[in-house]
Amino acid sequence: MPFTADDLIACYRHGVFPMAEARDSDELNLVDPHLRGVFPLDRFHVPKRLARTVRQDRFEVRVDTAFAEVVAECAEPEGDYRDDTWINPEIERLYGELHARGQAHSVETWLQGELVGGLYGVTIGAAFFGESMFSRETDASKVALVHLVGRLIIGGYRLLDAQFHTDHLAQFGLEEIPRTEYQVRLAGALTGAGGGFAAAGAVTTGSVVLQAISQTS
Repeated sequence: MPFTADDLIACYRHGVFPMAEARDSDELNLVDPHLRGVFPLDRFHVPKRLARTVRQDRFEVRVDTAFAEVVAECAEPEGDYRDDTWINPEIERLYGELHARGQAHSVETWLQGELVGGLYGVTIGAAFFGESMFSRETDASKVALVHLVGRLIIGGYRLLDAQFHTDHLAQFGLEEIPRTEYQVRLAGALTGAGGGFAAAGAVTTGSVVLQAISQTS
């Protein structure tokens, strides 16, 4: 039987997520890491230099205006950062369906009318499951991440799942927790009263985002 968007949501509810072996792979593998990377929303760290960039609003930040393009960009190689990705056409199709249903979102950074960075992920209850990000300009994806966090805080979210620990994400205060602890946090977020991602329209400037983050840290 084909893997459906409903199956994908069920996977997230159980703490697992799909990945392809490579961009040209036809198969999906379900991943359930022993250690999970999560961002504590009440202790998210914005480095000083990045905070200046966010406050200056160098990039125009949009939400859900180019979801398919963000996923496609994330599927492309990115210099020394990655030479292949786990995003295959089937993943693009599935997350496109979730986006059409209002269950997947993109945060995009634009410069002079060009999409230069962004990220996407899935929302269920008060949980946001980050999937991937890309950057074509310095700090473009980092600014998208900071805006995502501000939006989640304002929207009443409890969990920001980053899947894996990386040195790149560690600078923002990423925690690596055991699977059992992740399941506890996930259960609390799934039954939470968050879910105000699309309604958080007040998140329009870097100053608003930084203020929201500083008030919780």
